[in-house]
Parts: sequence; C-alpha cells; structure tokens
Amino acid sequence: MRGLWICALAVGVWAGAARADGPLPSIITPRDQQRLAAFDQTRQAALAAAREGGSRPDVAVLETVLGGQERPFGDGFDLSGDWRCRVLKLGREVPLVVYGWFRCRVTDDGSGWRLVKTSGSQRTSGRFYTLGDTRLVYLGAMHLGPETATPYGADRQRDQVAIAVRPDADRVRLEFPSPEYDSMFDILDMRR
Repeated sequence: MRGLWICALAVGVWAGAARADGPLPSIITPRDQQRLAAFDQTRQAALAAAREGGSRPDVAVLETVLGGQERPFGDGFDLSGDWRCRVLKLGREVPLVVYGWFRCRVTDDGSGWRLVKTSGSQRTSGRFYTLGDTRLVYLGAMHLGPETATPYGADRQRDQVAIAVRPDADRVRLEFPSPEYDSMFDILDMRR
C-alpha cells in the first residue's frame, strides 16, 4: 500500500477543470508523507476505538458520515461554494466527539480549489490536489478563530493532511490521519 501512496503522490497533478499549485511532492512535508503512508492503519484503529467507546448517538452520526459510494470529482463537479461542515474527532482520551455545524467555503482562485473553515474555534485553510478520480489530498494548516491563517508548511504543529472523498452528490468528507491535537483521526463532514 505504501508504494501506491508514493506513486500517487508523485503523479499528484490535476487533470480536470481546476488546477493545483504544481506537483504535490514539491510541497508535502516528510511528516505528512508519513501520515499518508500510515493512513489505512490509523483510520482502522481510530474507527475501532470510536465504535467501541463512543456514545450510541455519536456512533450513529459517524456511520452516516462514513456512508455513501465514492464518486469522481471530475465530470463537471464544482467543489466551489458555501458548505455546512462539522468535525468528528476519533480516538485517544475521548473515543468519539461529534461537533455541531459550522461554515466552510471553497473557492477556485485559478490555481485550484482552496478550502477555508470560516467559523468555529478551530479552523483550517488549504488546497486540494488530485490523488485519483475519486480522491483528493488536502494540504492545509489549522488556526484558532481570531488568528491569521498560516500557510501549509510554515508550522509543523499546525500542518494538516487529509484524504477527501465525495460520498454523495452534495457531500464531501475529509479524513485527517494523526492530527497533532486531541485525537487519533479527524473527519470534516461537508454538506451543501
């Protein structure tokens, strides 16, 4: 599986309407390469912990968020626009936490899709890169509500990496392996 990630990352350029800022390997940090290489194992362990120790209502939300079939990001789909978004934190001290809804916005500045979580105490901003027809890589940075967002790569403890999938026509799910704070695995559930 690790060879698949490295090969996919080496190819990480857009073929669709939106284009990313150059090839992924030129900007992805070694730490985030490691997080992606361990993605499947981290996800499996975090899901097991959440399902075993989370409350029934929160586990039901988790299962709904995980549902759906991966759809392609191409074929005229435009990620741009306003989204409702919520975070689920899995693993570590608390097995599962489901937060309420906040606001996210995706724009296309001519060099690719850019995500900004515009409300809530913990926010993110960053860019998407193609991993395959049905998967994107998100490289961003976390910042607290009143802070100015820092760019990806400027602060190791703020850097974020995620795999994004489109499980339904108007839903996108970002899965963050091994975030620096609070949890073993985070999910950002985005809905129009």
